[in-house]
Amino acid sequence: MNQPPALRDPAWLGRVFWACAALALLWPMLVATEFRPWVLFSAESREPTARFLAAFVPPAHGAEFLWMVARETWRTVAIATAGITLALVIAVPATLMSTRVLSVSALSGRMALLPAVLRQSLRWGLVVLRSIPELVWALVFVRVVGLGPTAGVLAIALTYGGMLGKVYADILESGETPATRALLANGSGRLQAFAYGLLPQNAGELTSYTVYRWECAIRSSVVLGFVGAGGLGQQLDNSTKMFAGGEVATMLLVFVLLVTLADKVSAWLRKVLA
Repeated sequence: MNQPPALRDPAWLGRVFWACAALALLWPMLVATEFRPWVLFSAESREPTARFLAAFVPPAHGAEFLWMVARETWRTVAIATAGITLALVIAVPATLMSTRVLSVSALSGRMALLPAVLRQSLRWGLVVLRSIPELVWALVFVRVVGLGPTAGVLAIALTYGGMLGKVYADILESGETPATRALLANGSGRLQAFAYGLLPQNAGELTSYTVYRWECAIRSSVVLGFVGAGGLGQQLDNSTKMFAGGEVATMLLVFVLLVTLADKVSAWLRKVLA
């Protein structure tokens, strides 16, 4: 005989408790940050905000301006791509040397002292690289190499090198490892064990994450332009300071198209590697 459904959620008390606990923890944080969203709707804020947004229409579409936007958009993509490429130069060797499953000395169960120290040192190095935001790296490199794309490329390379190396190692260590261990136990080198044991089963996930990071690098390169690292962000900063809403609207639309294109490339690669 079918029982009638319960009229009360049996887990409601736990949900209410955790919701209240989350609010109790969040409230002091909101107070500490002086979070006051209602200021956005005050009379002092509504008028300048409406005036600035009204300037977005129509978007700027002059031939000379569009040519400049196309040039800076290409430069932005180039900064992101060059930065990710250099990040891979950092991340791939660090991943191969810091992944435990690729260590011959760990086959017996406990890794030898020297490889363990090297692995942990590389892990800490990756932590340092990804702990410093790319904006901070850009500010440093702008002082060292001057204004321009070079600072943006180096900033993305260092921060994303740490991110990619850490996530790559986590992906490889969380997958199936018997084939890799068998290859190492039978005399294969680290590269062969990686290429024939780990890479085939993790290629899709590694590629998807790399393309996602490339998409993030495009967004970062725009932000880095605000500190003088070149690209579309620097022009966006200039137009914002001049209150040129139409120019800002055009560059934002181009930026949205860039991110959409990166998302399409990621989806296509996932389908190819599936």
